[in-house]
Amino acid sequence: MRSLPGPPVRQDEPASGLGPTRSPVHASSGTRLGTARPRQEGPTDLRLVPPALAAWATAALVLDAHPAWAFGLVTGCLVIGCLVAVGLPPSARRTRRARVASWPRASAAALLLCVAAAAASAGLHGADLRRGPVPGLAREYATVTAEVELSSDPRLTRPKVRGDHVAPTAVLIDADVLRVQEAGGTAVTTRAPVLVIVDVDAAPPGRVTGGRGRSPWLGLLPSTRLRVSARLAPAMTSGDRVAAVLRVRDQGEPEVVGEPSGPQRLAGRLRSGLREATDGLPADPRALLPGLVVGDTSRITPELEEAFKETDLTHTLAVSGANFTILLALLLGPPGLAQHVERRGLAPRLGISLRGTAVLGGVLSLGFVIVCRPDPSVVRAAACGAVALLALATGRRRSMIPALATAVLLLVLYDPWLARSYGFLLSVVATGALLTLAPRWSAGLRRRGVPPRLAEALGAAAAAQALCAPIVAVLSARVSLVAVPCNLLAEFAIAPATVLGFAALATAPVAMPVAEALAWCAHWPAGWIARIARAGAALPGGGVDWPGSWAGAALLLAATLVVVLVGRRLLGHPWWCAACGLLLALAVVQPPPLTRAVTGWPPPGWRLVMCDVGQGDAMVLAAGEGTGVVVDAGPDPQLVDRCLRSLGISRIPLVVLTHFHADHVAGLPGVLRGRAVGAIETTGFEEPADQAAFVRRLAAARRIPVTRAAAGEQRRTGELSWQVVWPPPSPPPDSPSWTPPGTPPGVLPVRPPAPEGPNDASVAMLVRTAGLRLLLLGDLEPPAQRALARSPAAEALEGVDVLKVAHHGSAYQDPGLIRRAAPRLGLISCGEDNSYGHPAPGTVAALRAGGAAVLRTDRDGALAVAGGGGELRVARD
Repeated sequence: MRSLPGPPVRQDEPASGLGPTRSPVHASSGTRLGTARPRQEGPTDLRLVPPALAAWATAALVLDAHPAWAFGLVTGCLVIGCLVAVGLPPSARRTRRARVASWPRASAAALLLCVAAAAASAGLHGADLRRGPVPGLAREYATVTAEVELSSDPRLTRPKVRGDHVAPTAVLIDADVLRVQEAGGTAVTTRAPVLVIVDVDAAPPGRVTGGRGRSPWLGLLPSTRLRVSARLAPAMTSGDRVAAVLRVRDQGEPEVVGEPSGPQRLAGRLRSGLREATDGLPADPRALLPGLVVGDTSRITPELEEAFKETDLTHTLAVSGANFTILLALLLGPPGLAQHVERRGLAPRLGISLRGTAVLGGVLSLGFVIVCRPDPSVVRAAACGAVALLALATGRRRSMIPALATAVLLLVLYDPWLARSYGFLLSVVATGALLTLAPRWSAGLRRRGVPPRLAEALGAAAAAQALCAPIVAVLSARVSLVAVPCNLLAEFAIAPATVLGFAALATAPVAMPVAEALAWCAHWPAGWIARIARAGAALPGGGVDWPGSWAGAALLLAATLVVVLVGRRLLGHPWWCAACGLLLALAVVQPPPLTRAVTGWPPPGWRLVMCDVGQGDAMVLAAGEGTGVVVDAGPDPQLVDRCLRSLGISRIPLVVLTHFHADHVAGLPGVLRGRAVGAIETTGFEEPADQAAFVRRLAAARRIPVTRAAAGEQRRTGELSWQVVWPPPSPPPDSPSWTPPGTPPGVLPVRPPAPEGPNDASVAMLVRTAGLRLLLLGDLEPPAQRALARSPAAEALEGVDVLKVAHHGSAYQDPGLIRRAAPRLGLISCGEDNSYGHPAPGTVAALRAGGAAVLRTDRDGALAVAGGGGELRVARD
């Protein structure tokens, strides 16, 4: 135990009659450094907060302002600030009372000078977007040859469903144009930030993105110089930090004219070594570990990313201040003991002082920035993480708020575009919550009997969530109710996963077997984090929709304040706390019997549910308790998963994908999420090829057999039975006398027409359940509908109870098939305000003219058909 010299200690019974003596005071584990330095105590110094906030707001406003306006603001603030500063009385430097009296004037002068500096920096950065020939060429959509220097890692766009297809995959790279030459012109030297978009879907077969066919564009490092032939276009939205968009058609290997810098090559080797070390891990840890360590999210699947968004764990997928904090905590030990004399960690064991630890932390920060790329988000993370632990390392807890304000001020002056970054806003708000609210809330919980370590973790998670949730609501239009418990459960695994991941990163270049062993150890906590995210996202009431605007953010902040005030009173009443906790748990878990009793959804005895999945198709046929046959999966995994969860479906004996258009199959990951699936049945016409391959990859990963449907096939499960009525079996190519199965004797066989596209190859089904007959037509077009009306199954189609109208109720329908089916109810699945005009007024009118009631998901939401024995009921969600 270390001893510190202390003040004289009075002894009531002096030994040997010698009177009071001086003796050393031995510090206990609870002694804080601040006790020996009373000058550190006192009110928190907030003088730097207003200048930092003023500079932040100024930078956000001035970035796209006219240069004359920015110059006027800078000049005015400088003049007024200097006059205020000059007007300070000379006595302000003599006595403490005079200095205190002059603080308001000094603060006003500092605020004005910071505003002037922010306006000047933002004006210069904004002018970069308008300077040189690039903006003018972009307005003309000119084709140019440009030399660019990459400033970020290449990244793939996430697949997005647009109508019935998936948008082409592209590689996005931030870069600076150094030289530009228009066709037939001369090369001009310039420097303008651009966004490079490489359409990698144009790549030759066998050289696709991802996996072994990874595009060579994805292997480029920042600071690499390229020569590209591309078309310039204006920035996609106003307020972007790019002067133009440079669209490149991927024709092969990029033309490299300048190699990356040495630090970037080193960082690239470390990052690729970490990816190699994690190659043998299970899917989730393999994707998550590079994101936790260096922010490499290239392996994160859309499904896993959505789960992290639903639980507000997205911060673990990117480099943040938490990563840096964990690394420095290795030096200091637990942050709660950083101000104790008997601190822990590597630094005191190595005999390093607090100041030496801070210096070593600075060196570690530099290495962190180099490995994780020195882009603004990494610089922000390192600065905010350094602020928190540097203050702890020096034992000056009350200097943390001024230090945070200083970091914000310097970062905004260095890169004004951070002032418009939601990531920067979330980082600063979260750090501020941990410095201000978290200690108070933790102390309050401890006073009420909560164990100290749990109180500290709960206070930190609740404080960060309370202040960050309104900002997240603006971005996602959704509020997570499971964010705090999910973050608490994941918190225990983040530190070991990060530490082991960084150890694997450091050892990979020199000892790959050791790195693989460390990565294998790290995959346990990483897998735990992924399981927490998936479990939280699977809860039916894990989140609620919220207005995605700043007005909605203000409303959420007010609601949070009310919850906090009411919660403080409830903490003194354990029974009330238990009742509120039980109600919240029921709202989140939503047990099916309770949900049905409260909301009436799903209705008892439901037979068919048409899910509301936007512009697409997804239906569920009841096949027993918790069991359903799914017909199509819609365009969005989240929407179809939410529909299946609301119905309590956990077992799916068969998934029928009528055809491979994206608005019918892109949501398949949501159908498979956490459910036992027996088989997938599809059409034999495998176009579009990329979506057919997508389905087969998913099925192979889950070891689900894939079969082809053909007319004449009949199946049954419980009370549910169905018959495939289209498409007919493909005739052998050399059999002119071939007769389709099911053709009655003496009837002239009808040779089916070759499908003109995926729609005409849709799987159509006649379903029988509880005495009801349902005809599901997929996206059949009029040629296939007319052939179906003449097929052997035509008689069975007459007088059905429910018709799932083909192709979202488009105008392309065969009137003869509608008249033959004569449905009592027509169901149309389409998206609200879709650009296709679905459903067509003529189609709706034709159905109603035949006596059918027409319901549509864009206006009526999810639709459930119930009844039996001829009785037909419809419920809306």
